[in-house]
Amino acid sequence: MAIIRGNRKAFYQLLVNTLLVSVINFTVWFAITFYVYLQTRSVFATGVVSGIFLVNTALTGIWFGSLVDHHSKKTMMQVSAAASLLLYAAAFVVYQAAPRGSFTDPASVALWTLIVLLMFGVIAGNIRTIALPTLVTVLISEDTRDRANGLVGTTSGVTFLLTSVISGVLVAFGGMFWVLVLALVVLAVALVHLAFVTVPERAHPGGPPAAAKRTVDVRGTMRVIAAVPGLTALILFSAFNNFLGGVFMALMDAYGLSLVSVQAWGLLWGLLSTGFIVGGLLVARTGLGTNPVRLLLLVNLVLWTVTMLFPLRSSIAPLAVGMYVYMLLVPYAEAAEQTILQKVVPYERQGRVFGFAQSVEQAASPLTAFLIAPIAQFVFIPFMTAGGAGARAIGSWFGTGADRGLALVFVLTGVIGMIATVLALRSGPYRRLRNRYAAGPAATAGPVPSEPDLAT
Repeated sequence: MAIIRGNRKAFYQLLVNTLLVSVINFTVWFAITFYVYLQTRSVFATGVVSGIFLVNTALTGIWFGSLVDHHSKKTMMQVSAAASLLLYAAAFVVYQAAPRGSFTDPASVALWTLIVLLMFGVIAGNIRTIALPTLVTVLISEDTRDRANGLVGTTSGVTFLLTSVISGVLVAFGGMFWVLVLALVVLAVALVHLAFVTVPERAHPGGPPAAAKRTVDVRGTMRVIAAVPGLTALILFSAFNNFLGGVFMALMDAYGLSLVSVQAWGLLWGLLSTGFIVGGLLVARTGLGTNPVRLLLLVNLVLWTVTMLFPLRSSIAPLAVGMYVYMLLVPYAEAAEQTILQKVVPYERQGRVFGFAQSVEQAASPLTAFLIAPIAQFVFIPFMTAGGAGARAIGSWFGTGADRGLALVFVLTGVIGMIATVLALRSGPYRRLRNRYAAGPAATAGPVPSEPDLAT
């Protein structure tokens, strides 16, 4: 089994608590998206919901990071769960009080009140996703943080798997009623459990920060990032990857459904999500080695190669294999980025840096999703259908039709991602960040001792 040194008991309890809360938050989010479409049959309404959610997630990242830095991490996790609980309770009141027919109108005030309350309840949970990696810094020894980050990735995979099943079933059987009842019960249990978890935290050097300085402090965060050689480039590289990854958000369902039925597609994604779980467990077992900066870029090189290869044939088999490899390797990339930040960023600034990275990186995918959908519809699909220039040029071996237009977008995305990753591997910022990571941890980093190091 993997060896994780440090305060393992507190870490595992926080991990389980986070799993419970994450499952219910994402269940609520997927459920309201399904519910809005089923009630209104409006693609525009569901698109607006997703767009507003992603924009607000990006906008709140830095603020949430400052809250995590300026307050007890456990307290902020409790505040996060309590805020979600109160917002879900208010949404439950709205859902019960509003006439049923009001939710079928896309312009209904009651519907959008319900949506906004649930949206902000889910977004409040992002405080926890920022606090957890900073607690890995303080609870887990430096030499095994990569393995702990792998277990964090595993919880994300389990969340994805459970959410995809629970949300659809609950909405099918009872609309939003049982979703909200389950959310209220689970969050109440999580709050009670968290109250009994002892979370040692590291004091700020020189005493607690002055109250006047407890601000979002974007400029100070930017200075911290700029002070670490190559860190700005890493965040921008991750944002660029997410920008390209918006292609998956916009086109993957359409491409998959052009190959198989909706039932088969849903079952396939349930199976593919196990790759995320296995990948996280492999990170916890093997670690990331001595150079996670290089590993991060090499993993991205494989991911973009997969993106370029799986669409070459119009078949569900290469898509399924390619996506499983993709899901298997994503936990390595995410764990590598977290491990790098935990070592090179001072502990007292990690919340804001994690929040800033979340804001910048998450803002990129929806931008691409909004841009690429009309481009695919009006440029690439006609290009690859009968009579199109692409169909005439490469159709004899690549295939023709709407699905081949989408496939061409994936291939070009993979090529661009590969080129960007190769350039990053040969760049000066990569070498500087690699050397900075090898030089040793930032000041104040390190676990709070509370139990002997043991094998798990």
